[in-house]
Amino acid sequence: MPSNVNTMKKLLSIFMMCWLTCQLFANPITGMLERIDKGASKKFAIELKSIGDKDYFELDQKGNQVVVRANNYVSAASGINWYLKYYAGVHLSWNGMAAKLPAVLPKVTKKERHETSLKLRYDFNYCTFSYSMAFWDWKRWEQEIDWMALHGINLPLAVVGEECVWFNMLKKLGYSKEEINKFISGPAFMAWWEMNNLEGWGGPNPDSWYVQQTALQKKIVKRMREYGIEPVFPGYSGMVPHDAKEKLGLNVTEPELWNGYLRPAFLQPTDSRFKEIAALYYKEQEALFGKANYYSMDPFHEAKGIEKVDLDAAGKAVMDAMKKVNPKAVWVVQGWTENPREDMIKNMKNGDLLILDLFSECRPMWGMKPSLWYREGGYKQHNWLFCMLENFGGNVGLHGRLDQLLNNFYETRNNPLAQHLKGIGLTMEGIENNPMMFELMTELPWRSEKVTKTGWIKEYLTARYGAKDNTIEQAWTVLANGILNCPQGNNQQGTHESIFCGRPSLNNFQVSSWSKMENYYDPTSTEDAARLMVQVADKYRGNNNFEYDLVDVVRQSLADRGRIVYNRTVADFKSFDKKAFKKDSEEFLKLLLLQDKLLGTRSEFRVGTWIESARNLGNNEEEKNLYEWNARVQITTWGNRYSANEGGLRDYAHKEWNGILKDFYYKRWEAYWKTLSDVLDGKPMVELDYYSMEEPWTKATNPYTSAPENDCVTVAKEVFAKAFGGNN
Repeated sequence: MPSNVNTMKKLLSIFMMCWLTCQLFANPITGMLERIDKGASKKFAIELKSIGDKDYFELDQKGNQVVVRANNYVSAASGINWYLKYYAGVHLSWNGMAAKLPAVLPKVTKKERHETSLKLRYDFNYCTFSYSMAFWDWKRWEQEIDWMALHGINLPLAVVGEECVWFNMLKKLGYSKEEINKFISGPAFMAWWEMNNLEGWGGPNPDSWYVQQTALQKKIVKRMREYGIEPVFPGYSGMVPHDAKEKLGLNVTEPELWNGYLRPAFLQPTDSRFKEIAALYYKEQEALFGKANYYSMDPFHEAKGIEKVDLDAAGKAVMDAMKKVNPKAVWVVQGWTENPREDMIKNMKNGDLLILDLFSECRPMWGMKPSLWYREGGYKQHNWLFCMLENFGGNVGLHGRLDQLLNNFYETRNNPLAQHLKGIGLTMEGIENNPMMFELMTELPWRSEKVTKTGWIKEYLTARYGAKDNTIEQAWTVLANGILNCPQGNNQQGTHESIFCGRPSLNNFQVSSWSKMENYYDPTSTEDAARLMVQVADKYRGNNNFEYDLVDVVRQSLADRGRIVYNRTVADFKSFDKKAFKKDSEEFLKLLLLQDKLLGTRSEFRVGTWIESARNLGNNEEEKNLYEWNARVQITTWGNRYSANEGGLRDYAHKEWNGILKDFYYKRWEAYWKTLSDVLDGKPMVELDYYSMEEPWTKATNPYTSAPENDCVTVAKEVFAKAFGGNN
């Protein structure tokens, strides 16, 4: 008997431990705090109380615990983030989602409350899932969901595993596995397949890919719902394989080309089988991931031949199919160029549509003047979100529109055309860059009083580095009035592109053929900012946020210096100054290699981080090589020879990253300067075939690692001194 009693006691003890563990992590805030710092959950008391119709959080104190009172978990997480920044001097961002908190947290001496009527706060662009997230695993996704909650996001696009729904649907329609894999793109190009732009590029995917992505999306959606975050699922708007007319007898639009790629066909909503196929799509989606209250659909994204489509009927058919799945569901659509088409939405009622004003900080479409894309009358009866696009192509580079963002945001608050404004959105094509801009955007809904650029930046810097520093403030003031303040009237898309990443020519200004880049700041200003950061670098050794920013700012100064030296080198060539040409072309190449060395000190700026994550998803060598090829192609040629050259897709997703700078961009520039040197020596000009130089790198599998090399402060000081001279 005694042994049985002991056994029962042990079992009961184990049961109680398991129960307590489950209780500890049943609250998603508890788990998030433990991931930030082990034991952190005991330092906070979370109280959920629904009061009024606004989202809110309150900061209070009870003994040694900081009390965060809120109406839901996302509001509570926003309160925790606010407390960590403005009380504890701890800023969590993409370059660091963990921190060592003080043993006893600073006390909240006076209750502080923030609330917002902007209750919908959206996240992601379809492109984000390819340019940044193509190879994420659950660990990385878990961090991102925590980031979203901390920043108040409650309505993210959730398209992981979309290809799994399509695989099952097409199989039911009679397509073979081989045919399906010719239709669905590879991992790095899913966004453009999902947006009806191309078929098959980057594939075929192995069976294991679909298994992995299904499991991953289930974890993502489960965690989102634990927080009370509403996932936005991709809905059905008429996309079918280009051969659906022959294969299924459907009434579809004629196949078109998109930058050299065959586009999927569009099933006319008036076709008798539209309802059937839409219903099958939603059935397969529900079987894998359940239903949603929001569905994202952009049926005519960058499409031609729309004059052949009955837009009113198309809108009704798409809406009706969605409403049959969930009568309360809302259709989320992008406000981008001509979309959403007026004839498609004019007869829809308020509440059924949520429009993402995709580029509100630059080209708002909601009716604000002056704007390149403004719509007379705005979105009329429809709800919409004020969104910040900020980044195109996942490019690296300091960039922002601080004045425009603040002015445009506050302009909406009392504008009659903004009466249906329901919230904000982050619609960037790539993330893990420019943390300052994203922090400001996500704070704006929670601030009742209008903030100034100067005042907010000082608060932000103290929060980000955990200390107030006049020299750092000077550095960021220079940046905030220059490169981070792209002015109204300049409509460039994203970062000020680095000359190092462009295909060489005598007129090399823009890197991407899609770029609308214009000069708007003094390129020597980033050198001034970098010099100030270098001056105080030793003081902030070990400060993760400072070290990330130090590398980023010095990187930018080198890129801007490179553009100055490039222009000088071209002038040397045109004036036939052989001696000066040799000196300046060598300096240009030296700057490029200095940047490569600098960026090797942080994993965020290493091509190895991107490639390692791709290879890690593979279960065998064949899969690893396929995913690595996807990763390499996307950030360089993007496509095959035709789409890279004639379609102009090459270098759209260019990256200032360690490894690719030295092994890819350097070789292009070295070869180009050599051809010009030969001309100066009397030899004929040779036209370089860049694609032939680039393609071998995309097919290679030489190892790159994510592990940082050398101390970033030491290297930053050394690199800056070599680039700009003098002792620092």
